[in-house]
Amino acid sequence: MSEENSVVSEGKVVVFHYTLTDDEGETIETSKDKQPLPYLHGTNQIVKGLEEEMEGKSEGDSFQVEVAPAKGYGEKQGPGPQGVDRSEFPEDVELYEGMAFTAEAEDGSHLPLWVTSIEDDEVFVDSNHPLAGETLHFDVDIVSIRDATDEEIAHGHPHGPDGTQTH
Repeated sequence: MSEENSVVSEGKVVVFHYTLTDDEGETIETSKDKQPLPYLHGTNQIVKGLEEEMEGKSEGDSFQVEVAPAKGYGEKQGPGPQGVDRSEFPEDVELYEGMAFTAEAEDGSHLPLWVTSIEDDEVFVDSNHPLAGETLHFDVDIVSIRDATDEEIAHGHPHGPDGTQTH
């Protein structure tokens, strides 16, 4: 592998393991003991602060990075969780705290929402990502870096760690 191919830059597929923790050191999410995460660098597939820190890193690098809310999932905005009657959701959908879904606004636009809690027949939803307002702490191990295929660049995402997966 050439030195140029082993450095994270735009148009590269980066495959990495990560552990995301909160300010108290509690694990929020991890890829350890699972498949590493592939992403196409420069396409905003991962939070901005992490993608910025990946730039210029090499295959095999391990590092830790703290991402402020502004470069993570943003600051909390809006009125906060709002109650919606359970009957507004399809009967066959199993709702759970943390569930993400998209609602259609009156103007036809799509609004991402998250279920924050369920109390009897009332479902509380919020337009803020559950990690909005949180400082994100990443522990990262870069597994591999490769050139993206033309098809991956056209689609704006990787087709698996080696570029051969289809969708």
